[in-house]
Amino acid sequence: MNHSLTQLPSYQALASHFEEIKLHSMREMFAQDESRFSKFSVQLNGLLFDYSKNRINVATIDKLVALFDECDVPIWRDKMFSGEKINSTEDRAVQHTALRNLGDKNSALTKKQLAVLLLIEAFVEKVDRSNITDVVNIGIGGSHLGPMLVCDALREISKPNLNVHFVANVDAEEINRVLSKINPVNTLFIVTSKSFTTQETLTNAKTARNWLLKSENLKSENHFVAVTADVEKARKFGIAEDNIFPMWDEIGGRYSLWSAVGLSIALSLGVDAFKRLLSGAHAMDEHFINAPTDKNIPVLMALLDIWNQHFLAAATHAILPYDVRLAYFPAYLQQLVMESNGKSVDREGNALNVPSSPVVFGDVGTNAQHSFFQLLHQGTHNVSCDFIGVAKAAHDNQEQHDMLLANMIGQTQALMKGQTLQEVGDVDYAEHKVFLGNRISNTIFLNELNPYSLGMLVAMYEHKTFVQGVLLNINSFDQMGVELGKRLANDLLENIKDQSPGADLDSSTNGMIDFYKQNK
Repeated sequence: MNHSLTQLPSYQALASHFEEIKLHSMREMFAQDESRFSKFSVQLNGLLFDYSKNRINVATIDKLVALFDECDVPIWRDKMFSGEKINSTEDRAVQHTALRNLGDKNSALTKKQLAVLLLIEAFVEKVDRSNITDVVNIGIGGSHLGPMLVCDALREISKPNLNVHFVANVDAEEINRVLSKINPVNTLFIVTSKSFTTQETLTNAKTARNWLLKSENLKSENHFVAVTADVEKARKFGIAEDNIFPMWDEIGGRYSLWSAVGLSIALSLGVDAFKRLLSGAHAMDEHFINAPTDKNIPVLMALLDIWNQHFLAAATHAILPYDVRLAYFPAYLQQLVMESNGKSVDREGNALNVPSSPVVFGDVGTNAQHSFFQLLHQGTHNVSCDFIGVAKAAHDNQEQHDMLLANMIGQTQALMKGQTLQEVGDVDYAEHKVFLGNRISNTIFLNELNPYSLGMLVAMYEHKTFVQGVLLNINSFDQMGVELGKRLANDLLENIKDQSPGADLDSSTNGMIDFYKQNK
């Protein structure tokens, strides 16, 4: 069904409901209902999702479920899992979930994935028997952020004799910092680009190849592998065909870590850990398909996002992992959410009249507490927050882990409760110490961080993002907004190389080019 969201009866019912409860505070809600946590939390395979600190009641959830049904989300969900071409602008299916459903004997893509996993396993064994000590993953966007997140989060189980480095930025300083620390004789480069035309990735790959070839008796084909959909371009670059792993059109970049893009994960953590990552994601897929709407974690997350953005004006969403192992998770979700749903038109090309993606940002606790939490607690912006904690520490310093998680839980309580003038008391600058409270947060608690639970966590946010896109009636699987700036940059490169100013450029652009030429 094509829909204008604001015209739907369920959306209008939500708008009326908001008027009824908008003055109710969460502090009052918790005081009046001792069972609020049990009503508004869900557990799955060692994962807890607590959404009780949202400005909602049971009626709110009922009305959000009605919106879910009226937007035909179950139909779109079935289309995605059955391989229909729901990416309409690119005429592609969206099948990242097939990569982790390894028991599906009927899916053509799953069969391809199983074959690739065998290739990966054989390659990992070959590397393990070699003298490779460093792997450099060269990609950008999804082919960079996903593997980097997983390898860093699970480094405690990584192979002690193998270091994995990640390079994405076309700024040569990034790759030079990596190259300065490694020995070409012992280094393997993974070049990941679906088209094998991505400017940043190929530029860095050429820099790496030139660096490698400065060493006598080294051949690039012995030190480079590719993950790509264009085998011929990779071969022309100088990569041996046996070292080229396939990508498929049905897998978008920001959903690709489950594919051969995860080669660096398999090398660093082992193939078994990579498969457990896939298994955890598949468990979340099954939950997303089968759980009732009001107990379905990614569905609830998406519905609450719509509620908070559209009715509570929470246009910004903070990701706050209280575990340094998840330090890259906010950056990963910035791409997943904003590249997927940062759109201004619906599937039919009509302008949206509601907010699309929230602005996503974040940092690890407790660092973030001494950075932007001032704004979260007392600023004039309404920011919704996801706190993410891990119950079991990765170390034996339990006292510090207790302190870390006490801070996380305390922050969610402080955002909810606030502090009144009466509670501050008769002190100097009392007004400055008032916290309004009533600030929105979810808490995701993992019993421990391992490949399975991390797979669940990432897939949970993937499905949340998908549901939000369906509710907005947008295509979450293209990213045309990325292209214009890149195309203009290619044009401007010619102006920068040329000594004459661009005839058709605005004065600001010409001025910046002129400044750069004079000072470079």
